[in-house]
Amino acid sequence: MKHMIKFISLCCVLFAVSSQAELEIYKDYDLGREVISMTTVRIDPNMEDIYLAGLKESWVKAVMLQKKLGYIKDWKIYGSELPQSGQFNMVLMVVFESSADLEPNQEKYNAFMKSWGKANQDNSRELTKSYPNVRTLTGEYRLREIVLK
Repeated sequence: MKHMIKFISLCCVLFAVSSQAELEIYKDYDLGREVISMTTVRIDPNMEDIYLAGLKESWVKAVMLQKKLGYIKDWKIYGSELPQSGQFNMVLMVVFESSADLEPNQEKYNAFMKSWGKANQDNSRELTKSYPNVRTLTGEYRLREIVLK
């Protein structure tokens, strides 16, 4: 019984501390302006190089052009060093300067499509047809940095 009273007292103290530990946006932390679009991918065993070759001719070309046009800040591909563990083994990331860059924009779209050209459009369409044979998309996320004060 003595141990039970000590346990309950400890729980009450921890609860009181945790309820006082709530943080308030702009007072205790800020939100960054950059937005990261992240896609997690599960590549089938021994298919990483095949998938990367397809990405190089489609997604990578597209994000490189978007960066050149100033539509995105950066892009990255991360691969797991432990490819058979977890829900995904590759991450595709696009970094936007701010959420305003995610808004639909016909002028930007038309400029991109003109620069992208029919040949790249046809090539990408053909390449992406085989993606379901080597990978599964496991998640899409939109992330923003939390900066604690």
